[in-house]
Amino acid sequence: MKTLGIIGGMGPLASEDLFNKIIRNTRAHSDGEHLHIILDNDTAIPDRTEAILHEGRDPRPELCASARRLQAAGADVLAIACNTAHYFYDDVAAAVTIPVLHMPRLTAEHVRQTGLDTVALLATDGTVRSGIYQKAFAGRPALLLPDEAGQRAVMDLIYRGVKGGQPQFPTEEIRRVLAGLRQRGAQAFILGCTELPVAFRQYGLEGPAIDPTLVLARAAIRACQAPLIA
Repeated sequence: MKTLGIIGGMGPLASEDLFNKIIRNTRAHSDGEHLHIILDNDTAIPDRTEAILHEGRDPRPELCASARRLQAAGADVLAIACNTAHYFYDDVAAAVTIPVLHMPRLTAEHVRQTGLDTVALLATDGTVRSGIYQKAFAGRPALLLPDEAGQRAVMDLIYRGVKGGQPQFPTEEIRRVLAGLRQRGAQAFILGCTELPVAFRQYGLEGPAIDPTLVLARAAIRACQAPLIA
């Protein structure tokens, strides 16, 4: 089996969620049958949305440095535990000589295989406005976005809820957003921020959801030539 490197720390709970999903989706009967995983939980990587939309610090030097550290440590394949960071994917991939998995593209292909016609994207402002998921989906299937108030509710859930370390968080507004997207025709929600699977689990949010972290985890297992749990 190959060694997986995870560019993490964006944030730590999201990195833990990816690591956990890799372990739980690997078919193994002993410790030695699991992947060798190297996680670089670099919390000093600047905020990606701030960089994309508000001229915040450029995260590319830290992202590329993390990728190079992981390759030097022995990683054969890399995964980025942050959706928004894929805006900088080309720079990260160019910094190393090993494959770097692309979560939005993998997710788009997974959704196409489900046969769904319309899905809704829940993500950070940076991810939404950068268009990384829109480009990956290319109109197949149709990708709905929350309205302005709905997008604010999604950002609050991510930044004030999960990133803010809140064990309890008011969910009335985000539940209204989800219901509105269902009324507009969304058959499932793309949890397009790695904090959102954590938020759905932690705050008891419901609805048909597609988890890009899980898609990435299973792709990483395959790329490292380990067996998957069906």
